[in-house]
Amino acid sequence: MYRKVGAGIVAALHLIVGEGNVLIGNEKMEPYTHDEVVGLHADPEIVVKAASAEQISEILKLAQQERVPVTPRGAGTGLSGGAVPVCGGIVLSLEKMNRIPEIDRENLMVTVEPGVITGELHRTVEAEGLFYPPDPASLDTCSIGGNIAEGSGGPRAVKYGVTKDYVCSLEAVLPSGEIVTCGRKLVKDVTGYNLTQLLIGSEGTLAVVTKIILRVIPLPKLRVDLLVPFDDFQAAADTVSDIIGRRIVPAAIEFMERDAILASEQFLEKEAPYHDAEAQLLIQLDDNHQEAIDADFEIAGEICLKHGARDVLVAKDRPTRDRMWEVRRQIIPALKFQSPINHMQDLTVPRAKIGMLLKGIKEIARKHSVRIVCFGHAGDGNVHVNTLKDSMPDDRWQSLVPIVVDEEIYGLTLSLGGMLTGEHGIGVTRRRYLPMALDDAQIKILRGIKAVFDPNGILNPGKIFL
Repeated sequence: MYRKVGAGIVAALHLIVGEGNVLIGNEKMEPYTHDEVVGLHADPEIVVKAASAEQISEILKLAQQERVPVTPRGAGTGLSGGAVPVCGGIVLSLEKMNRIPEIDRENLMVTVEPGVITGELHRTVEAEGLFYPPDPASLDTCSIGGNIAEGSGGPRAVKYGVTKDYVCSLEAVLPSGEIVTCGRKLVKDVTGYNLTQLLIGSEGTLAVVTKIILRVIPLPKLRVDLLVPFDDFQAAADTVSDIIGRRIVPAAIEFMERDAILASEQFLEKEAPYHDAEAQLLIQLDDNHQEAIDADFEIAGEICLKHGARDVLVAKDRPTRDRMWEVRRQIIPALKFQSPINHMQDLTVPRAKIGMLLKGIKEIARKHSVRIVCFGHAGDGNVHVNTLKDSMPDDRWQSLVPIVVDEEIYGLTLSLGGMLTGEHGIGVTRRRYLPMALDDAQIKILRGIKAVFDPNGILNPGKIFL
């Protein structure tokens, strides 16, 4: 179906982006063969670093003409294989497109290129008294373009929403090479189908995003973070549902069980507070008025203590808050360090069902005598579930994963009204499970959309669909 990258294509790419931005050879291309999915690698034939929409347009026109697959790539921090070139061909890196051309204070909008690191955007707008809420755990390494592709969220989604809620406009290059602009600097716009939202979460399969206009909001003046240890796993899970049920909307409610905390502690080589607790909640409250934040703090604290919390540790200053969140943000690399072979799921259920989900997962772990570690954004029903191989024999691991993942954990999630992924995407790793969650009619529509945008299937092939 696809052609190889020959000398003529290499020469044409040199003319488009310059020889210094074309990488050939295993050593140079190795960083572009994988993302953060354990054990998933694929070799591209060539890596191209583009610096503008016009260059990307020329690259895609060439690829279309020659029928060569193109895999767009941001920072490579994804957790579903979305940036892995499983069909070879060209890896199109957007890392050089990392500018923030404009902060529009009058309209509360910021214009960014896709290669901008999310944490850098946070720091830039906060220096202006503005706030961009989406905060993936990898915020200091992931890029805005990748956040757009995967529809990323983060801890603050419980109050502020996810990436899609802040995108007002996208400039993108279609597989044909056409450059289009979807949306404008507008709060309201119902002019035709919403192509902007269609591209968000499309995992680089429909177009290559080259410029983004994001909505920002005023930076909240006050913030308090609470670390709440529990000696009972289920009590911590039930506390989350109770807080939401009391109509308190924290900026974040993160759940971490003891194995996750200990893994992060070992990885960081720093002692974590209350590391012997069975589970911890990390609750963030923010507001512009001290009275409001104090009221929410008092109610949240009472609920936690009612459910048997050992303590409620309060952090009001930046250094203390950073120490609390460092443990949470390093859990994924810490678990990978402990067990290089593991299977991560990105489950999402209605928020009121979070306790039932966590209880069911623990029952599955006991049933199969396997270590399953849970953590994540409990306040919005999104939990990251890690099934760890540890020292398990290879043959048992190979037979166990389909049972635990296909039949039981995903089955439990769907039975609770949930879905397969909340923010990591389908990519390569979850595509065989798609029919569990979507019926034939829905999948047919999705395939039809892909065919309209990319009839020759050159853009990020091998993702979402089998």
